[in-house]
Amino acid sequence: MISLQLQKPLFLAQGTVELQVSQEIQKGDFVVVMGESGSGKSTLLRMIAGLEEAEGSMAVEGEVWLEKGQFLPPQKRNVGFVFQDFALFSNMSVKENLLFASDDDALADELLALMEIEGLAQRNVSLLSGGQKQRVALARALMRRPKILLMDEPLSSLDPRMRVKLTKMIATLVQRFETTTLMVTHDIQEAQQLANRLWFVEQGRVVEYPLSYLEEEISVAWQK
Repeated sequence: MISLQLQKPLFLAQGTVELQVSQEIQKGDFVVVMGESGSGKSTLLRMIAGLEEAEGSMAVEGEVWLEKGQFLPPQKRNVGFVFQDFALFSNMSVKENLLFASDDDALADELLALMEIEGLAQRNVSLLSGGQKQRVALARALMRRPKILLMDEPLSSLDPRMRVKLTKMIATLVQRFETTTLMVTHDIQEAQQLANRLWFVEQGRVVEYPLSYLEEEISVAWQK
């Protein structure tokens, strides 16, 4: 289980608000995080990863990552992070990118096969398409078998056909490795296909909604 009791000031256009997170996540949950642009969704992921400071407490499977007077640095948190801009090492091949995260040749080969890019293993990542790069980024994020997989709008820069394909691949990967996942997205269909829990960031507060709320949002969109 993951326990989050976090607070951090957010400086928004309308003024300063306090980002407040008081949630528990069960192992294997897929939490989709939604909300308006600038509401603090990316900040939430970065706080969990330790890339931004926060107050409060956080414990992951019994290990304290944050508490008063105690802060586990990012490099010691077993987190996989998939960024919107891929964040790959352009001077390395596909497989070298994976092995940089963890020297596990068998796991690298398994992930490349699951992502259907085993034929690109020796190709330099600078020569790949956007969809191929994002598949490499996803595979690399799972190389350390992370306790939490964090994804910040990982599909937003891809064309619709590739988004559908990668949504299915993400579902396969997290089920195969039973990975606890938080993913930021603005896409309702992605949320429907992946989430078993839904959070909205509203005025600095993280609020959980039932998944049926997504159906209501789609109905409203169709009526417009």
